[in-house]
Amino acid sequence: MTTALITGSTAGIGAAFARRLAAQGHNLVLVARDTKRLGEQATELHDRHGIEAEVLAADLATEEGIAAVEQRLGDRTHPVDLLVNNAGFGNKGRYLEVSMADELTMLKVHIEAVLRLTSAATESMRSRGRGGVINVASVAAFVPRGTYGASKAWVVQFTQGAARDLAGSGVRLMALCPGFVRTEFHQRAGMGTDNIPGWMWLDADKLVAAALADLARGKTVSIPDPRYKALMGVVKLTPRGLLGGVSSRTGRKYGPQ
Repeated sequence: MTTALITGSTAGIGAAFARRLAAQGHNLVLVARDTKRLGEQATELHDRHGIEAEVLAADLATEEGIAAVEQRLGDRTHPVDLLVNNAGFGNKGRYLEVSMADELTMLKVHIEAVLRLTSAATESMRSRGRGGVINVASVAAFVPRGTYGASKAWVVQFTQGAARDLAGSGVRLMALCPGFVRTEFHQRAGMGTDNIPGWMWLDADKLVAAALADLARGKTVSIPDPRYKALMGVVKLTPRGLLGGVSSRTGRKYGPQ
C-alpha cells in the first residue's frame, strides 16, 4: 500500500486530498499545525477507510517544522510515494500595506518549504524509481498580483524545471493551479469575497479528482477546470501592462487559492 504525505491537510484543498487518497486506499501522513484537528482527521479517515493515518504536527513557517517534515520524507524504511505540498496562506493588503515579517513568512512557507520538502521527497523517490509530487500553486501565478502571485509563480517555474530534470527517473512533478476554491483560505486571511462571481468558485473535491487525473497523465501544470483554462488562455493574449492594471483594480486581497 502506498503512502501520501499532505501538508496543510486539515482544511480546504489539503483535506480534500486526504479524503480522496484515503478513499483510494492510500496510507497518509497528515501535516498541519493544529494537533487536535490532526488527531480528529486521522481517526475519521482511519475509521471510514481502514487506512493508516500518521500525524505530524509542524509549522512550516519555522525551521523546526520544515526539518521535521524533511526527516519524515527521508525515512527509507517508511517511504512516501506521493507528496502534496499544499500548506499556504494569503496576506490581506497590497504591497507595502503588509508587514515585512508577514511577507517573509509567506516566502518561507510558499518557497523555502516547497523547495526543501520537494527535494527531500524526490531524492528518496528517485532512488526507488517511482513517486510523485504535487505542488499547490494558483492561477494567481499567471497574473501580476503582488507577492502572493509572485510566490506561486516561483512554485510553477520550479516544479516545471524540476520535472524536466527528473524526466525518465520515474518521479512525476506537477504544479496545481486552482482558481477560487470554497475553503477556509480567504476567511483565515480576513479577505472579503462578496465581489467574486458565483461561477468562479470551485469545489475542492472535484478539483482534487481532476488534479490526480492530470498527475497520472504526466502533466507538469494542472489548471483543473475548463472555466479557468479559458481565462488563462485570455490572460496569455492580454498585454502585460493592461493585465497589471486590471489585477491592481481587482485588489490583491482577492487572489485565488
